[in-house]
Amino acid sequence: MTLFRQIYALLFGLFLLVVTSLGYVQFTETQSFLIKQMESDLNNASHSLGIMLVPALESGDDVAAETLVNVIFEGGYYQQIKLTWLVDGKQQVWNNAVRIQGVPQWFIDLELFSTITKESIITSGWLQLAKIEITAHPGFGYHELWRIISNTIIIFSILFLFAIVCARFGLGFILKPLNNLSIHAKKIANQQFGPDMPMPKTKELKELVSAFNSMSAQLKQVFGSLDEEVSALRKKNLVDQVSGLPNRQYMVSRINGWLSEPSSGALFLAKFDWLETVHSKYGYQVRDETIKLLSQKLQHHLDEVSPSVIGRIAAYEFAFFITDVEHDQLTKYLQTLLRTLNKEISKAGCKPNEGFAIGVAERVGQMTVSDILAQADNALQKSLKDNKVFHWFETTEHQLFSREQWRVNLTDAIKNKKFQFRWQPILLSTNKEVCQREIYCQLMVDDKLQHAGQFMPYVELLSLGTLLDQCLIETVAENRLLDRNYEPLAINLTFQSISDVHFHSWLQNFLRNCNSPERICFEIPEASVYSDLENCELLCNTIRDNGAKFGIDHFGRQFGSMSYLQTLRPSYVKLDQSFAYMEDDQHNIELCRALSNVAKGLDIQVIVTGIQQQSQLERFSSMRLDAYQGFISPPISIDI
Repeated sequence: MTLFRQIYALLFGLFLLVVTSLGYVQFTETQSFLIKQMESDLNNASHSLGIMLVPALESGDDVAAETLVNVIFEGGYYQQIKLTWLVDGKQQVWNNAVRIQGVPQWFIDLELFSTITKESIITSGWLQLAKIEITAHPGFGYHELWRIISNTIIIFSILFLFAIVCARFGLGFILKPLNNLSIHAKKIANQQFGPDMPMPKTKELKELVSAFNSMSAQLKQVFGSLDEEVSALRKKNLVDQVSGLPNRQYMVSRINGWLSEPSSGALFLAKFDWLETVHSKYGYQVRDETIKLLSQKLQHHLDEVSPSVIGRIAAYEFAFFITDVEHDQLTKYLQTLLRTLNKEISKAGCKPNEGFAIGVAERVGQMTVSDILAQADNALQKSLKDNKVFHWFETTEHQLFSREQWRVNLTDAIKNKKFQFRWQPILLSTNKEVCQREIYCQLMVDDKLQHAGQFMPYVELLSLGTLLDQCLIETVAENRLLDRNYEPLAINLTFQSISDVHFHSWLQNFLRNCNSPERICFEIPEASVYSDLENCELLCNTIRDNGAKFGIDHFGRQFGSMSYLQTLRPSYVKLDQSFAYMEDDQHNIELCRALSNVAKGLDIQVIVTGIQQQSQLERFSSMRLDAYQGFISPPISIDI
């Protein structure tokens, strides 16, 4: 029971006790007063009637005596009058039935008034003439007592209700700072550090509120320090100090993670010898400033074409890593890169289309890091040898379908729900039990199985992400995949669905009609959080409010603050696969540990991904992460 209800119940009980006591006192006093009043009235009636009957009794006029008694009996509230002549023993009795108007029978049956009788002897001098006995009628007492008690109950009830209402609002106002304190404490317990609470007027609560504000500020500072530590470690280990771009180690680990999951794209390797010319002419400071400005321009212009990762991997060598795009988009990216380079070369006083070379290697089939780096380097060397600005590594594999063919195939697959599924278990680090399963989709086109990495770029390009997500979620529900295992199922959402408010409404209706929403997990890529935090927050609130869970995929991939974790409050985060391929040194271990500490500090489960071998898993053992995922436990096909 809440403190408000306890105090409210106490006041309610005390007020009820007071009202009951006052009612009891009023009742007994009124009863006693009415009894005395009836006794006094009976004495007066007996005395008056005795005096009036003396002349009639002395003369022996019985008729006159009866007439006098009738007058008194009919005019008073008497139940019985009994007159006995002492001379001859004659007796006359007058009775009045007990009928009381306006009083409930149950109240009369309580017998609150006992029988009151007054007996007296009528004398004339020393001579005793008659004996008269008068019994009071209780109707007057019941009538008056019922009227007074009824009015008292009505007044007390009104006062009672008024007092209860006032107490409720009064307590609500008085205890409002305490209620705010309780809400604030819950937020602190959930690692949600908002603004400080205003100081209440109540003296006793001021110190408590001050203590909570101080504790919240300290915890907020701790989280901020962890976030700053992550940023510092990233900058130290994974960022080139001159350009501000990711370094070679980061690029290699990202490419490793990219190649270990279904995807598409290409790697550009570029050598900018014109920067050596700038160095020889103007010195290293101008060269470094030129590299910094060039990096900013490349990021600005190339991100408008397609999201990519640009890294500086050597003094004059840069890498451009583009994922989930088709060949035509790569061509546009290359054209934008050439145009931006020539502008910066001209500003540096060098000749356009000279002093640089670019090698392009497109991802095809199953490749390793060595394969794609070798192809990109071969293309770069070919470009340098032929004195061309770029060279595209030639491959025997060609694009399976054109964009329009993919549109037809994907639209038909979504409409008729032709997708096939696999799920991959996610294992707990402590006992290797399955805690979750992630769903992957595949598509059979022309009797050839296409994995997600082959068609997802076209899903995004053709704006079919929302339709695909709805199709996959409905297929999971229709085939009762949630009932095949006890573990929750994780479903990845596309960028389009996250930003589509109509999808939010559809998902809310779906979850409301779902029998087990708590067994569904939706995964949101970290890149979506940084690009559209507002819609991510709306979607996450929709998921959470309807009983489902959500997590952040590719956690730690983006270079930015982790403060969004406090806003979104995910159930878990999945460390990006690139961390599984980073060089095994102390600095990288510290970075991974700092990332996991940020999440664990907010009571968020941390899952490491990209685990292929036991040796990789052992590298993370000291961090005590919650679970792991990778081809160490490969995906399993699902029969539908």
